[in-house]
Amino acid sequence: QVQLVESGGGLVQPGGSLRLSCAASGRTFSSSALGWLRQAPGKEREFVAAIRRNGGTTYYADSVKGRFTISRDNAKSTVYLQMNSLKFEDTAVYFCAATNRGPYSGSYSTRQFDFWGQGTQVTVSS
Repeated sequence: QVQLVESGGGLVQPGGSLRLSCAASGRTFSSSALGWLRQAPGKEREFVAAIRRNGGTTYYADSVKGRFTISRDNAKSTVYLQMNSLKFEDTAVYFCAATNRGPYSGSYSTRQFDFWGQGTQVTVSS
């Protein structure tokens, strides 16, 4: 059974930081790539970041480059998303996701991910 469980969301002020965690099953953690997607109210779900199983190559959406960092701990079957310098527009439900597909045109998109968790709310507000 595939399963992805996110945690670490919460309320944070602009400029603050949060660290999201994703506990993955063996099947999902062994996928070609694991990543994070997010969906803000009234908006489409969008790609945030991904990390490849082989080699650990990382990918980021332009909107989060330099602020977010994706990492993994194979021993714990866990993927993390360190979010720094948070902005109001980062407010969204964040989903951990998995795919067996490779990058397309140098990166990933939301449609390439086959599995995702229940999500964790991140709210950036003053």
